[in-house]
Amino acid sequence: MYPDLGEYFARREQLVSEDRKQRLDARTSNKVVDEVEGKADRLVRAIRAQEARNIWGPDSNVEVDNDTHLFPGMAFLTAREIITKTQLFKIMSRLPKGALLHAHLDATVNVEVLLRLALRHPAIHVRTPKVLTANSIGSIQPEFRALRRSEWDSASSVTALSYIPGEWVPLRVARQNFDPTLGGPEGFDKWLTSAITISPAEAYRTHNTTQKIWQKFQSTFHTAGPLILYLPVWKDYVREFFRSSIDDGISYLEVRINFLHRYIFNEAGEEIVTHSTLLGEYDRILNEVKEEMRQQGREDEFIGSKIIYSTIRFIPPDELQWYLDDCITLKQKFPHLIAGFDLVGHEDALRPLTDYLEPLTKFVERQKELGIEIPFIFHAGETLGDGTNADNNLYDAILLGTKRIGHGFSLIKHPKLMEICKEGGIAVEVCPISNEILRLTSSMPMHPLPALINHGVPVSLCSDDPAVFGNMGLSFDFFQVLVASEVSGLITMKELARRSFKYSSLDENEKQLAVLSWDKQWKKFLQWLEQEYPALEA
Repeated sequence: MYPDLGEYFARREQLVSEDRKQRLDARTSNKVVDEVEGKADRLVRAIRAQEARNIWGPDSNVEVDNDTHLFPGMAFLTAREIITKTQLFKIMSRLPKGALLHAHLDATVNVEVLLRLALRHPAIHVRTPKVLTANSIGSIQPEFRALRRSEWDSASSVTALSYIPGEWVPLRVARQNFDPTLGGPEGFDKWLTSAITISPAEAYRTHNTTQKIWQKFQSTFHTAGPLILYLPVWKDYVREFFRSSIDDGISYLEVRINFLHRYIFNEAGEEIVTHSTLLGEYDRILNEVKEEMRQQGREDEFIGSKIIYSTIRFIPPDELQWYLDDCITLKQKFPHLIAGFDLVGHEDALRPLTDYLEPLTKFVERQKELGIEIPFIFHAGETLGDGTNADNNLYDAILLGTKRIGHGFSLIKHPKLMEICKEGGIAVEVCPISNEILRLTSSMPMHPLPALINHGVPVSLCSDDPAVFGNMGLSFDFFQVLVASEVSGLITMKELARRSFKYSSLDENEKQLAVLSWDKQWKKFLQWLEQEYPALEA
């Protein structure tokens, strides 16, 4: 067929070229990759190739046990400590990430920081259903609560034989008096951390189905929630979320806040703090952090934040009306903060969107009457299913006019829906590490993200629940995406970051200003890269 191999290779080169013209890095925002960017891209590719051999390849110099097979984009929790020592991760940590459009507030602050915040407050107590021992500690979850001063007790330990099950112990005291044979205060910290994070053993061995891992996942929120939903902690928590995001190169945040609890606890341990008060505090802290950045001459590094009002898919449809009305009230009071509405939770196990069609359609009509706009930004298709309720949520999300799709893992099975997303600019909030740990894929090379991108579906890289998964910020997700391809490069990462503003809830003028600010950070990043690696051939 091809007697002349020269002709064959010419045809081959043409086919590869035509195919790669469909990729994101061939559709750059500024149409031209300048010399500095080109050099930086080649540099990053050289580092990736070098580390693929020396760290992830058969000639790896990394010591691991015999059961661990190293490869780029492998199971995150197994690879995390290795990742943090790579040059490529150092580079991704400095990369300006743009907008984070999918994260749940109650899982965005490092667990160690959360514990430190909680220990500041004597009102916070802990209890267990039985005495903690070496045999029981692995199966018992702590329960936390901020108590009224009149409810404080003199109990001193959850590990003492004299402990009465269910008795509240001050958090500081429980930590201080934790049995030395269980590790003392450090053992207490380890016990708490294991309760509100997912370990490698849980992710890859003991919880080996999506149902099992979701049970563990949901339990982390039940445990951590009462620590966070105490106003003095919550305020410091929000501030830490902003600051740690900025430190990771994220300049704009759209965060989902779960409003399932109608009130949270105030300083006195009373459950009377309303959602309106909560958003007022969020707004105040946001403005304070922006002012801090301005005073430091770093205002270009942080544009701001908005909130996606969320509640959980297990509530009855008639009860949803309360939350929809609450969302409208908050939008009227904080029009600059409320960016959208979502229903969250395990799609495979909880109610499909079709259960809520009546209140959701009434919600849209009510907005028209009031002259306000609260777009839907639905989770949909976070499933391995094909034709299941969870998979079919994609149809309903699109028919209901969703602005973006959270996860959209099964979208790749639906050519028509992908076409609609591409033509309508419906971005998919892709959470690579979350999808892997929650057992939708075993590794990044198997993730459908490249197929979505290369078919022209808009995407935004997101972290989802970094405090639970250990992928704080966005650097780890960018790293995993970058190492899982030999075609994508730094320009691809640039496009993912820069385009994220396009799919945000900022208005057009705000988007333009955000991109201009990001462009300044990108130039600083390129300068840093050139200074940091002057001797490396690019």
